[in-house]
Amino acid sequence: MYTTIQKWGNSQGIRLPKQLLEALDLRESDRVEIDRQQDAIIIRKAGMRHRTLEERLAGFKGPYEFSEWDTGAPVGNEVL
Repeated sequence: MYTTIQKWGNSQGIRLPKQLLEALDLRESDRVEIDRQQDAIIIRKAGMRHRTLEERLAGFKGPYEFSEWDTGAPVGNEVL
């Protein structure tokens, strides 16, 4: 199976044939993971979906302890 890399806005894209997507159970808007292995591009369905803030906070146990974070001295035109 062959396809061509084409311009897509300011990027490039590859169209994947419908038969290939159906065989892999991939649909429009599915999250995928893209990896490079030597001279190959590996595309696989993402195993974990993005969790909402509510889902992340539901698993939080214990008190929240905060501390100041020193980002260092100004290096540009930051307002002091």
